[in-house]
Formats: sequence, C-alpha cells, structure tokens
Amino acid sequence: MSSITDKLTAALAACFDEGAIKRTIVDRDEVTIVVDVDRYLDVMRTLRDRPELGFAMLIDLCGVDYSSYGAGAWEGPRYAAVSHLLSLAHNWRIRVRTFAADDAFPVVPSLIDVWPSVNWFEREAFDLYGIMFPGHPDLRRLLTDYGFVGHPFRKDFPISGYVEMRYDPEQGRVIYQPVTIEPREVTPRVVREENYAEGE
Repeated sequence: MSSITDKLTAALAACFDEGAIKRTIVDRDEVTIVVDVDRYLDVMRTLRDRPELGFAMLIDLCGVDYSSYGAGAWEGPRYAAVSHLLSLAHNWRIRVRTFAADDAFPVVPSLIDVWPSVNWFEREAFDLYGIMFPGHPDLRRLLTDYGFVGHPFRKDFPISGYVEMRYDPEQGRVIYQPVTIEPREVTPRVVREENYAEGE
C-alpha cells in the first residue's frame, strides 16, 4: 500500500463507527468501501463534509448487475450503485459501493442533495439498469426512448432486445413491433491469406 492509501484508510477508520462501513477493500492502491443502503446517505455526507476526508467532488455514479459476477457464483444482492469520489484537498480517490436490498425492484437513495452533479448519472443508472433513486427530481430515461421496454445493461436482457421499430408508410408514423430477427451466436471469424505468416 502507498502512503496515500494508508492515510485514507486511517482517516476512514477515525471518521466512521464500526457499523457504518461494511467492508473496506484495498486493491492496486485503490480504496473501495461497501456501505449498507440504510447508511448510504449518512456515509456520503460524512465523506463530503469531514475535513479529514474532504470528498468534495463526485466524479461518477454507475449501476452494476452482479448476477453473473465471478463465473455465476455470486450470492449477494444483484444490483449496486457505485460512486467514485475525489478529494481535491487531499489528492485521493475512493470508490463507494452500495447494494439495493430488493433484486425485483432495486432502490438506492438519490445523492442529488449531496452532489447535484449526480443528476444525469442516476438517470443513466435508472435507464440502463432499472435502479430507482427516490429523491431524484427528474428520474426518467436518458439514453433510450421514453417508450423503451426493459433495461438494456441488465445481464438477462436479450442482445436483440424485445421490440424493434420501423416507419409504417400506411400509418404515417414509427411503430414498435416484436423483434423479427433470429437470435444467433456472434463469433468472429478470422480469415487469413495462405502465406500470412511468411510476410509476403
């Protein structure tokens, strides 16, 4: 571990009680903490407000689907929101992971009141993974169409999707219909010339 990583983990231990952080992981000089969803907002405010930590900037928030993580051996909750924070005062970074308690309807509190910059990141996680963020003022789709069915980054979402759209000249508008293409195995085919290895 580097001295910065040592200082950050020591500051985390000093600022939080034993139950606030469920797990601290240090890998390749990067610190990741796992936080229970019930303590999520309190921990994030502390990370921002305590001068010993000083995480004034949220760099990113993304959704993650752990359903087939580790060759399908994952046994914990399926969906997580993962935030990346930066402390300009101390020049260190941290990754914060919290898991939604319910796989059927994943819910994680919104960080909009802590870091307003999270607005579009939470909309993206909602759109692509279906994670709900109560407290978000405008939680709607960001990258897919408003009438889109499903969440395309979930690992059980089919590669070809559920519906396709096309322009119908008889109705004079775009219509949605069930997918008509056959699912197929996408395997790249490598074709090389006969004397490829000889450099001719």
